[in-house]
Amino acid sequence: MKIFITGATGYVGHALALRLAQNGDCVHVLVRDPSSPHVPKHENIRVFTGDITDRSTIIQPLTECKQVFHTAALVKLWAKDPSIFYKTNVEGTRNVLDEALEQGVKKVVFTSSCGVLGPSINVPMCETDPRNTRIDNDYEFSKLLAENLVKEYCQKKGLSGVIVSLSKVYGPGIETHPFSVNRAIKNFIKGKITFIPKPASFLANYCFINDVVEGHLLAMQKGVGGEKYILGGENISYTELFQRLRSVSGAKAPVIPVPPFVFKCIASLQWLQCKVSGKEPFFTAKGVHHFFCNKALSSDKAICELGYHITPLHTGLQQTTGFLKNIEHA
Repeated sequence: MKIFITGATGYVGHALALRLAQNGDCVHVLVRDPSSPHVPKHENIRVFTGDITDRSTIIQPLTECKQVFHTAALVKLWAKDPSIFYKTNVEGTRNVLDEALEQGVKKVVFTSSCGVLGPSINVPMCETDPRNTRIDNDYEFSKLLAENLVKEYCQKKGLSGVIVSLSKVYGPGIETHPFSVNRAIKNFIKGKITFIPKPASFLANYCFINDVVEGHLLAMQKGVGGEKYILGGENISYTELFQRLRSVSGAKAPVIPVPPFVFKCIASLQWLQCKVSGKEPFFTAKGVHHFFCNKALSSDKAICELGYHITPLHTGLQQTTGFLKNIEHA
């Protein structure tokens, strides 16, 4: 089967493209830079140059494809020009959906973020829970708008589109983001000081990359058009996460809980650096509160309806630390 994938130079899209190619499918990937080291390489992968913001470049790679995995997105909390979030994450999604409709694609799986759901309060958030705080950054708002587009195309235009929502993804794979779970794990096992939010009892959800890839395939196979499925993992506090990491890796790096005002100071320094050098900050003072809240999630719907499986965190961390150590010594 011919399958079209966007975002194949990203962490999740790269792993997904290789998995499909290894399964024997003919995978068409759309990339902006075919010379990028992150382009997946396999005899069953055909690379096309283009950009989701330019629909004309989507036509050829999508031709004769029966399935579409749309994983491409601009993923960060801030950009000098906020309109780029909407151009990429919303209008880019519209281009993919329009072309999929035009060419009679059987099904589209759209990769979204659990950031759209916001923080949890007393119980883990599920797909239908209303957000309990306002959205205050362009990334999450653009992903919400993109989700609404997928639902609209299903309800009004007859497209079969399924949304999969990801939490904090970790595990063996390429490194494409400077502020990722894998980067935090890598720094920790290298003995670097690790700063975490204080109190360190805040919960977050960590999903293993292999589970996420399998979840995409299950969503394509069993997902209901117009529905959303959380592809998550275990809910765990910052303290317990690094305790488990210490157990599986033997690392002795210090872990220091830091209060909000320190993160705000760091954000202010990054902002000053941005003004001077143009280097974009990883986070802003406005977005610091994202680190100081619970983000527990439930994957029960995906487990019950798709057959989604969650790898135990201990097992996932063992594989991840082993992978990162091997890369470091390669």
